[in-house]
Amino acid sequence: MTSFQAFLRLFVIAIFTASISLTAQAQAPEGSPLVRSIEVQYAGPATISKERILANIRTAVGKPYSEVVVQEDVRSLFRTGTISNVRIFGEPVTGGVKVFIVVQSKATVSEVTIDGSEIIKAIRIRKEVTAKPGVLLEEDTLETDRQKIIELYRKRGYSDIGIQYKTDLDAPTGKVKVSFIINEGAKTEISDINFSGNTVFKKSQLIKEMKTRPKNLLAFFNKSGQLSSTQLDEDLQKIQALYQNAGYIDAKVADSQTSRISDKKVVLNITIVEGPQYSVKGVSIAGNTIATEEQIRGVISIKEGSTFGTEQSQKDIKAVEDSYGRLGYADVRVDLIPTPAGPGLLDLQYRIEEGTQSYIERINITGNTRTKDKVLRRELVLAPGDVYDTVRVDVSKKRLEGLDYFEKVETYSSETLVPGRKDLNIDVSEKRTGSLNFGFGFSSIDSLLGFAEVTQGNFDLGGYPNFTGAGQKFRLKLQYGTRRKDFILGLTEPYFLDQRLSLGGELFYREADFQSTVYSQRNYGFATTLRKPLGNFTQVRLEYRLENVGIFNLDEDVSALIRNEEGDKLKSQIGVVIANDTRDSAKLTRRGHRVEAGLRYAGGVLGGDVETYGLNIEGTQYFLLPWDVIFLVKGEIGIIDSWGNGDVPIFDRLYLGGANTLRGFDYRDVGPKDEFGNPIGGRTLAHFTAEVTFPVVEKVRGAFFYDTGFVSADSYDFGADVNSNFGFGVRLDLPIGPIRIDYGIPIQSDTFNDSGGKFNFNVGYQF
Repeated sequence: MTSFQAFLRLFVIAIFTASISLTAQAQAPEGSPLVRSIEVQYAGPATISKERILANIRTAVGKPYSEVVVQEDVRSLFRTGTISNVRIFGEPVTGGVKVFIVVQSKATVSEVTIDGSEIIKAIRIRKEVTAKPGVLLEEDTLETDRQKIIELYRKRGYSDIGIQYKTDLDAPTGKVKVSFIINEGAKTEISDINFSGNTVFKKSQLIKEMKTRPKNLLAFFNKSGQLSSTQLDEDLQKIQALYQNAGYIDAKVADSQTSRISDKKVVLNITIVEGPQYSVKGVSIAGNTIATEEQIRGVISIKEGSTFGTEQSQKDIKAVEDSYGRLGYADVRVDLIPTPAGPGLLDLQYRIEEGTQSYIERINITGNTRTKDKVLRRELVLAPGDVYDTVRVDVSKKRLEGLDYFEKVETYSSETLVPGRKDLNIDVSEKRTGSLNFGFGFSSIDSLLGFAEVTQGNFDLGGYPNFTGAGQKFRLKLQYGTRRKDFILGLTEPYFLDQRLSLGGELFYREADFQSTVYSQRNYGFATTLRKPLGNFTQVRLEYRLENVGIFNLDEDVSALIRNEEGDKLKSQIGVVIANDTRDSAKLTRRGHRVEAGLRYAGGVLGGDVETYGLNIEGTQYFLLPWDVIFLVKGEIGIIDSWGNGDVPIFDRLYLGGANTLRGFDYRDVGPKDEFGNPIGGRTLAHFTAEVTFPVVEKVRGAFFYDTGFVSADSYDFGADVNSNFGFGVRLDLPIGPIRIDYGIPIQSDTFNDSGGKFNFNVGYQF
């Protein structure tokens, strides 16, 4: 080593040593004493080791003592979650300071006891309690646990429940015993609800707003008669909102009390102060420069002379904000200022802060740990460079929520360095999208049926090993019953070739005895479907289906016509359907319609043993009437014919009768029959239904209906005998599943159908 190299090495070492010295001096004030020792003291049991405490602090022997660092150490120890209290301080000693750390650690739960529970078993109560043996005791959670137990009892009808908790600490071990002491009290059932002070709304109208109801015959299913303070608070807020939406701005529920009329029964008494109804005297607008006053008045519904309702006023504020938001004024603020203008009168002023117009710079998506980014982006109806349209942001949010992949979807804007540009931020929280269901059902058509089904709504065929995240739909279903057996395996890609084009495929095996009383039918094969949306409510669907259809297990005494159908036939069919669906809900539709028109063709260049074509048009219109009465009309026309030398096989013919068509007749019993009275189906069908459903109590609706229709033996023959029926029924939406029960009474029937009434029902149960 040369003398120059030795000098250079010593110079680098000197610079490095000096930098360390300067760094140490920067972390502590000049002249800070050094820490000579650290002593850990415990106020209570030593349930956290000294080593763990020292590992979570920066104060250390040999380092300068700093009050700033000590405060950071205190916060660090609290963040461990094992400390309930801590104090750190220093005392001068020779050559520096001695640091004392006084720690009070959290106790560990050793046992949780439930005393006094007889109506509800202790094992059920423990499921509500978060305090469990082996976990650290959190004092705040004990009160939360107490409230959970109270609510559990109140759901069972025990509103007089009293619960206390206590803790017993074993100081030497740091273990604590938690005890919940329960005084169950007497069971409480609401026998009636009385209102006082109400002149605007009737008792029935007020009770309709409440989930708290007097006990009725369906109490086992709808929980009527139970008194829950949490639910009652929500109900009273709904009653107040009902008044305020009707213009009674000062209305309030002044009091609610129960009076006991027997050991179990109570009457709920609710006192209402209505106050005056307010109307709008004048409407003014201030602060608008972008939109004219006429434009703003055009989107608000509250006018001079109209009743002032809080819900409608909020809708009007949103309407004004949306009118600006469509133009990119994302920061617009609209305040509605009401001022008294006389007895029962208000002047309204819309004060507008317009802000500035913005465009989208970037769209940032976070939180999608499983779902691919493109699955979310293809649902958005705006892109970078577009005007920051808040209405289209809301539409995008609803479309993401509609995927049912996320617990929550949040959208918000953030400023960028570019004036007039905002980032759109989308934060999602994913949830489970797969399910495994087991269940059974019973209906008057296919009798007792059990099933098992695996579904994944966010499937990824190429996403080994989790197979989630690409937005595909997967379904595997097995059904086995007394009259049917089914196997279905399906996969759908909703954005085929990254376009709004859905491509689906299905493998299936179906075996049924309910189609006829004299033979069984088996279908197996595959189908592939291509769907293309045409606007928001319309789609066109193209399907190809290749299946083997077998007629087997015939009775010995059947007609020659049915005997000739025995055996297997290969059916190759293509079909196209256009559908328009504006229903507000698929579960309980109140408004809208669904219309489908389809054409199908089998045989010819497609091959197979069946040469037929068919036409079908079906539509349902729903009308919402006062008092939540729903009126629907449904019509259907179907035609099938053979185009080659063959006949229309029995499995392709048209039938009516049963729970979904003419409810006064047996399943498939309307239409042509053979000489033994067995249905053989027809080639032309027409069917019409009118039905009214109305609420009885919560989750229970009554129904009256009229069905009529016919099935002709020949194609394009609309002159067959008409069969019709009227009837009544009930619709139950219960925890065990939906139940529909109908009793249909024939009005017109042909010679093959009897005139007695028929029960038709469906029961579904899923768990």
